[in-house]
Amino acid sequence: MDLIIILLGMVAFIVIGSSKFKIHPFITLMTAAVVGGIAFRLPLLDVKEDGEVTSQGVVSVISSGFGGLLGGIGLVIIFGTIIGVILEKSGAAITIADGIVKLLGNRFPTLTMTIIGFFVSIPVFCDSGFVILNSLKESMSKRMSTSPVAMSVALATGLYATHTFVPPTPGPIAAAGNLGLEGNLGLVILVGLPVAIITALAGNLWARRFSKAIPEGESTEDFEAQMAAFENQKEELGTLPSSFMALAPIGLPVLLIMLGSIANFPSKPLGTGELFTIVAFMGTPLVALLCGLVVSLGLIKGNLASTFNERIVAGITAAAPILLITGAGGAFGAVIKATDVGDYLGTSLSDLGVGIFMPFLVAAALKSAQGSSTVALVATSALVEPLLGDLGLSSEMGRVLTVMAIGSGAMTVSHANDSFFWVVTQFSRMSVGQAYRAQTLATLIQGITGIALVFGLSLVLL
Repeated sequence: MDLIIILLGMVAFIVIGSSKFKIHPFITLMTAAVVGGIAFRLPLLDVKEDGEVTSQGVVSVISSGFGGLLGGIGLVIIFGTIIGVILEKSGAAITIADGIVKLLGNRFPTLTMTIIGFFVSIPVFCDSGFVILNSLKESMSKRMSTSPVAMSVALATGLYATHTFVPPTPGPIAAAGNLGLEGNLGLVILVGLPVAIITALAGNLWARRFSKAIPEGESTEDFEAQMAAFENQKEELGTLPSSFMALAPIGLPVLLIMLGSIANFPSKPLGTGELFTIVAFMGTPLVALLCGLVVSLGLIKGNLASTFNERIVAGITAAAPILLITGAGGAFGAVIKATDVGDYLGTSLSDLGVGIFMPFLVAAALKSAQGSSTVALVATSALVEPLLGDLGLSSEMGRVLTVMAIGSGAMTVSHANDSFFWVVTQFSRMSVGQAYRAQTLATLIQGITGIALVFGLSLVLL
């Protein structure tokens, strides 16, 4: 019982520290790992017999947990983030959006907006995606005589779905890495895409309830200035990339990763010879994203060397906090693994029969308390990994569904402590109360839909 009290204290510190006192999640996770390791009575220093380490000390456990996770998934996060920056700065995200509008026409305005958000958020963070697409959303709202509130919620929920479920978005990648799936992201994508589609459609259905709603925080001078700036974005960018070039940096890595997963099926559909070796190599997430990065060079205008260098710097800057949080999550999980708390808690939860709902509930609690979906994905995956065996989720598919359950929790719910909530609220001219009714409830519906779908899949696939 003492182990559970210590664990609850660690989780409470992470939640309260990052939400109430605004301490960076990296610091809260690392502090919880150090203090927790001492409280769990792990050796302070490595224990050696005959010159060999027989039991790791607190520092060694934390260091190996931090470095081990980043060694497997760190470069993948960096390459994925750089690709996202290139797509954002080149106008490729706008090209994708315009292409979807041309394809679907004006008949289904909110659905069109959801689909746009769904695809753009695979490589681009949902906050950035909403800002990039805001002017398009406003013009479509006027052209299709649909409430900007409904269009905003449709866009936000489409962005949110792939943000929490589909690699190469950093959050799902980090969660997959924590759960030992860094070598099989293709399976995560294959399962994540249909889960994301269903949750995006659930958000879209809620958005339609506001098709006649008027924004309660009507436009201000500041908003009009923002809108004027974004309306000039296409002109500033000049000629936008073609649809093929805009989609290639996303589509090629996803295709390669999925082919790599197929090649690695137990039935070995491509055999075990040279073809298998080539496809499996090209399908590793690191190589696949590197190929996507090479293809994205075609989107860069002007001086290739200097502009590419700027994009790399911007991508590394954006990836740095994610890497730190991800590594700290690995350290936090390593401390838990080094104790008996996993066996004790896993057995207790198995007796309660919560199964796949346990990761969802933990992620939802973390998300609602501290606001960041990425932190919820990382911290929850680190916490539950040692418990998977007792929860009956230790198989490869069980781990994939655990990522989906955590992703469902990580979108439940977006409210005032979430930066995305304020991006949606301010750019949509909604009052806080209206945003709670529209955006926050939409994310609640998405999260519940997601875990219901994951539970159904677990009954069939496990």
